[in-house]
Amino acid sequence: MKVRKKREFTLMDIIIAVFMLGVIIITLYPFLNVLATSLNDAADTAKGGLTIFPRKFTLVNYKEIFSGNSQLLRAFSNSVLRTVIGTLAGVFSCCVYAYVISRRDFMFRKQATTLLILTMYVSGGLIPTYLVIRGLGLINNFAVYILPMLLSAYNVIVIRSFIEGLPDALEESAKIDGANDLTIFIKIILPLCKPVIATIALFIAVGQWNSWFDTYLYAKTNNNLTTLQYELMKILDNASAQVSSGGQSATSSMELMNKAQTTPESIKMAITIIATVPIVVVYPFLQKHFVSGLTLGAVKN
Repeated sequence: MKVRKKREFTLMDIIIAVFMLGVIIITLYPFLNVLATSLNDAADTAKGGLTIFPRKFTLVNYKEIFSGNSQLLRAFSNSVLRTVIGTLAGVFSCCVYAYVISRRDFMFRKQATTLLILTMYVSGGLIPTYLVIRGLGLINNFAVYILPMLLSAYNVIVIRSFIEGLPDALEESAKIDGANDLTIFIKIILPLCKPVIATIALFIAVGQWNSWFDTYLYAKTNNNLTTLQYELMKILDNASAQVSSGGQSATSSMELMNKAQTTPESIKMAITIIATVPIVVVYPFLQKHFVSGLTLGAVKN
């Protein structure tokens, strides 16, 4: 019977453990502080000194958000729908483009890559973009959330670099067995690209979920297309306007803030938690794919 020796902790192990504990505390503190502020009484928060635990627990901030806007449920559904569809469509489009420009036998590989990279440095501007969107008939159309965000030059380059790092022997062996480019892409390249696909999917999903400016520009007149971030932005603006309206003095504004059940700061923190939690919940399901070396041992030379 083999006896396992207990590992002895060295001074370096202790230093690394203390350092990583400090990194964890620094990383978690801002989020816990925001959560505590959102769950704390607004007047008590204005006194300052709040850390990671609410001093006077209350759900008034969240009640104010959800009771003051009847569009939130529809907005939440639209945000989830645009995030799911936009992520799937965006990942597929980026993967297809990346696979095409990664092929060394593609005649226009250099031109297609140059055209893609130019979009990272040259932009048409807000007004030309709006005119194009209007010309395509995407105003007050759900497709305005999907089509303009199908391709990202940065995402395509990341995926292309990953594909180029795969062993050439995988593709060569598949072609010997009679596989065409479509079969190679679907059955070989995509399964091996799970880590980079998960990373890009998270980037796109966060961008889709947090986006509100496109709703403001292209769909604000259609309540059926409103999104959660846009509605939360309006709630925050209304809360800020109520405090700043009337030309009150600093003393009277402070008295009003102490009497109010909510403040723009507490509303902002609650909105931050509402907008962040869905992404935090999704992240653990993608984290397991953030590994490398899936191709290790796939081909033995």
